[in-house]
Amino acid sequence: MTKLPRKMSKPTQTAHTAREGIKTLAIDIGGTGLKACVLDAEGGMLTERVRVATPPHCPPALMVETLSKLVAPLPTFDRVSVGFPGVVRQGIVITAHNLGTEAWKGFEMDRTLTAKLKKPVRVLNDADMQGLGAIIGKGVEVVITLGTGLGSSIFEDGRLLTHLELAHHPFRKGQTYEEQLGNAALEKAGKRKWIKRVQLAIEALRSLTTFDHLYIGGGNAKHLTEGLPSDVSTVSNDLGMRGGIWLWRERTAKAEVLKPKVKARR
Repeated sequence: MTKLPRKMSKPTQTAHTAREGIKTLAIDIGGTGLKACVLDAEGGMLTERVRVATPPHCPPALMVETLSKLVAPLPTFDRVSVGFPGVVRQGIVITAHNLGTEAWKGFEMDRTLTAKLKKPVRVLNDADMQGLGAIIGKGVEVVITLGTGLGSSIFEDGRLLTHLELAHHPFRKGQTYEEQLGNAALEKAGKRKWIKRVQLAIEALRSLTTFDHLYIGGGNAKHLTEGLPSDVSTVSNDLGMRGGIWLWRERTAKAEVLKPKVKARR
């Protein structure tokens, strides 16, 4: 797996800079990398992503300091959306398996980052946030992310349903989805066997949720280049940040309000 550089890349302004409106700082926290960019009012990226490696065995205090340094070169913003790799409820971390749950459990991520960045912060599970950027808001849509671990989210007509930690549910051979499909499993089993496992997981998810469409994101989605069913597609990792704009939109079950227009399937 390619390691992310520890030195931050300098953000580059784009043609979007002239757009007006509220600007959202979007942060994507991963088990191996931390990424950030500033979005315009419609979710367009005003800057290229900046990123650094996630510090090993990263406790909350170190994470907050690392994120503060990561976003320092970026232009001004009005609010912050954070995708976090674990269960988050009302801004408080419940689990963080790939960062160390014991150190993180009960950590007030939103309040702490609000104080540090001096802007209002909303925190959501990272797969849920990517899902907000991926879905078209019609029917039952499932999103999974394949990276260090496995993330998942489920939507119905654009509404985010209760978060389920599918990653830690039994899958096959006495192991969980994460144990069978996470990055460690990919490296151990090899790409060919791993892809077959993903195909089995797709059919298991189909039986479990009767999805209308399944989106697959995360760093290892790039290995799924062919052979996917017509109701399954891979999505860009940028959606893990672009979805941050929807954290600040009105919560509603109506897809036409949640999404300005229905997007074409990828």
